[in-house]
Amino acid sequence: MPWQHKVMRTVRVRNQLIPGTLARLLSAVAEHNGSIGEIRLIREGTKAIVRDITIYADTVEQIEAIIAAMRANPNSQVLEVRDEVLEVHRGGKIAIRSRYRVDSLATLRRVYTPGVAQVCLQIAKEPELAWQFTSISHLVAIVTDGTAILGLGDIGPVAGMPVMEGKAMLMESLVGLSGVPILLNTKDVDEIVNAVAAIAPTFSAIQLEDISAPRCFEIEERLQQMLDIPIMHDDQHGTAVVVTAALKNACRYAGVDLHKATIGQIGLGAAGMAISRMLMHVTGNPVLGADLSEDALRRLEGYGGKRSTLAEIMAQADIVIATTGAPGLIKPEMVRPGQIILALSNPHPEIEPDAALEAGAAFAADGKSVNNVLGFPGIFRGAVDTHASRITPEMYLAAVDAIVAHTPEGELLPSPLTPEVHRAVARAVAQKALEQGIARTEYVPYVSDEEAETP
Repeated sequence: MPWQHKVMRTVRVRNQLIPGTLARLLSAVAEHNGSIGEIRLIREGTKAIVRDITIYADTVEQIEAIIAAMRANPNSQVLEVRDEVLEVHRGGKIAIRSRYRVDSLATLRRVYTPGVAQVCLQIAKEPELAWQFTSISHLVAIVTDGTAILGLGDIGPVAGMPVMEGKAMLMESLVGLSGVPILLNTKDVDEIVNAVAAIAPTFSAIQLEDISAPRCFEIEERLQQMLDIPIMHDDQHGTAVVVTAALKNACRYAGVDLHKATIGQIGLGAAGMAISRMLMHVTGNPVLGADLSEDALRRLEGYGGKRSTLAEIMAQADIVIATTGAPGLIKPEMVRPGQIILALSNPHPEIEPDAALEAGAAFAADGKSVNNVLGFPGIFRGAVDTHASRITPEMYLAAVDAIVAHTPEGELLPSPLTPEVHRAVARAVAQKALEQGIARTEYVPYVSDEEAETP
């Protein structure tokens, strides 16, 4: 399917109105293992027709071969090739905008001098008023050092900026929070902790993003101890929330009792460790964990898990979760009948779901079906709306249950573009913060400016 591929181009083609021309053109794409997306009519004449055809492939080399084949197609002329992904990033994807038009001296005097001094003095006397009269109440820092960007690894903070902008876009569009990317030009744990702590007064919460393990564990733990605002490493907890929700649904469909099942986690990096911890919290049972790192295995044991191996997990576990980044690690012959297998490495899983099902798995899915965007926007919205001092394990589990409750029957997870899912997650997280006594304000659900203006 198109979204399973990494490279996309839009090709504008003029085809002569000769029977079979378009069919041969599309066959040329298929023969090079490409996929077809949207086909849009641009212009139709008496002798030729112009269309935009979106094509997908796994690599740049493959896409170039496809375009060459399209150029060679009889009675076709390639007019233009566009990289829509690059175009949408041109100039960046986010911007800071004023909420008010400054179109008069009267407005200028209210939003800046001399009027702003009055607000400053009130906040100086009562710092909590900043929550009402500044943007702090909806600003979230999205912090990275660029050491674990997507599946690309340590490519540096500047190269990771498009991901941080994407997170900010999702926060704003889905729940109305203003995400601010913060790029840190250091990998030193002490420097990262000190930098984040120093800028923390600007923000209502801190989202740590794409920071490599095991450093991410220490950074998050130290910041949680130092600051009284929510701190969440999304690669850990956002992933764990969405994976746990997916697993609960998968168990229901496969008729597996999650609390009685043996669970194996292959790969104990940031995501794998957090998934293991959450599942142990949910079930009260140890998770079997496999990793090449001795430090990771000791860390899992410290949390109550059991060290294991790939072979042992595949032989013993009823549920197998893999987050290794190693395509094809799980061979079909390793799969036992009735297993649930979530092979979550993206874009290439440890085993393709179809192969796992053919080998006897009761349920199988890959990372394309499990998207963190179902978790982090609503989690932060609920924590921020109650001015919570932190995010607890119980708040994460409340988010899990909200996602499960809003999953359509037969689906692994709800669509990440369903607004009610994010509202439900925010509401569940906020209510749990109130129950646990860590909220500092009453919960008032977020309402967008457009909704507020609707009669």
